[in-house]
Amino acid sequence: MPPTPPRPGPVRPAAVVNAEIQALLVAEGGFLWGPTRELYEQLRDEWVEAVRAEVVEAA
Repeated sequence: MPPTPPRPGPVRPAAVVNAEIQALLVAEGGFLWGPTRELYEQLRDEWVEAVRAEVVEAA
């Protein structure tokens, strides 16, 4: 699967994206299949982007 292109606009804070990931996992009982798995992967990629942006900003 090719990498997802960067999202346009401002990056949400990593803590906000992480909270959304955690809520998704709780709501799904820790099991991610089909569209839920795809949403998790999108959120994960967004979280990685947010962490990178925060590291660059801190430097």
